Amino acid sequence: MNDFNVEDSHQTEEIPGLVARRCAMMAIDDLLIRSLPLDETLDRILSGPDGKTLSDRDRGLARAIAMAATRRLGTIGDALMTRLEKGLPDHSGRLESILVSGVAQLLYLDVPDHAAVDLSVRLVQADPEARRFIKLANGLLRTIARERDAILKNDDPLHRDTPEWLAAKWVRAYGEEVAKKIAMANMQEASVDITIKENAAEWAERLDAVILSTGSLRLKGRTNVVSLPGYTDGHWWVQDAAAALPAILLDPKKHETIADLCAAPGGKTAQLAAAGAIVTAIDRSAKRLERLSENMRRLNFSVESIAIDAMIYSGGPFDAILLDAPCTATGTIRRHPDVLWTKEASDMQKLAALQARLLKKAIGMLKPGGRLVYCTCSLEPEEGERQIADLLQNDDRVKRSPFGKAEMTLLGPELAQAINAQGELRTLPYMLPSEDPRLQGIDGFFAARLVRL
Repeated sequence: MNDFNVEDSHQTEEIPGLVARRCAMMAIDDLLIRSLPLDETLDRILSGPDGKTLSDRDRGLARAIAMAATRRLGTIGDALMTRLEKGLPDHSGRLESILVSGVAQLLYLDVPDHAAVDLSVRLVQADPEARRFIKLANGLLRTIARERDAILKNDDPLHRDTPEWLAAKWVRAYGEEVAKKIAMANMQEASVDITIKENAAEWAERLDAVILSTGSLRLKGRTNVVSLPGYTDGHWWVQDAAAALPAILLDPKKHETIADLCAAPGGKTAQLAAAGAIVTAIDRSAKRLERLSENMRRLNFSVESIAIDAMIYSGGPFDAILLDAPCTATGTIRRHPDVLWTKEASDMQKLAALQARLLKKAIGMLKPGGRLVYCTCSLEPEEGERQIADLLQNDDRVKRSPFGKAEMTLLGPELAQAINAQGELRTLPYMLPSEDPRLQGIDGFFAARLVRL
């Protein structure tokens, strides 16, 4: 596919908002064509030549367009295809990505219609393969702007903005009503949560945050967290409230030897270290582990980190192990909406097999009487409840150590419902309600605690 016409793009770079929209469109294109993770693509584009010219506001706009387009890709696709009698033209360059970007602005962002249409058309003009479809793009976007209310009236996050195979799985696992609540929650942008070392009330005031029942702080606004008080000095780290729960439920003790398997980027590692445990952080990715080490240095924690596949690690035995296993990450769609479109049912089957192997390996690394918390940021029972049920049926080295009243008290009344009948943790994205819609919700997580016999 040809790149944009450099001469044309240079001539229009002074037009406000154009470069931001070009960055968003390129991220969308990489998702649609190459199934690349949205966050990584946005970070790469926004740190490149285009992104470096943008103000913080325009960087935020680029990210907002790309995220909205990804969350609502099903509705946007339907809006386009029902108005394209002959479908998307062949050999049309980045036309599809430009149109998706434009429709996302028209339907879901607070930008003037004329800006969304005009700047989208300019992007079409700058693409050598797409420019012959300028009239088509202009007419299509104007039509969608006029028919916006009718399009939004048929809003259906579960059956339109969730892939059919995934929606069907959620309905089977949770029922239609809960599945709809999950899908609706996934359409909302996630808040920023942080875990602090101490003095929650003081830091809540300094950071303009609310203290959640779990002890995490949730920022009321959206800002560059690196610039906030206490970040550079290592007083806190970014971590979704649900992601903080497994380490809390492991109940780490001072001087215990604890292995954190699949540890990067290190939020749970930091929690274990903050409790005074002797922590060994293990991850197969040396690059991700370096990020973990950087975080530990900032937080002033002393942690041994080992870049190795946990399946071939020969250390231990440990007093306790936290296994945050690789998974489909369907519980994180609120903050990573590309998961909707980059994962397939076959991915879950492969990952479930890996999780089973990692569980058996982790059990072998425990001391007698040692405890293990297994967790995934997945909504899929195959990666959570069924994984533990199969393990207990086939491995007599461990027994379940169910979460009970003490853990329910620890989680607070808003999340007491997250402890299921088997004594396992199962959070869903619509849990943790708030009067302020911007502050509600939590990542979907599963966690179970086992004890080595």
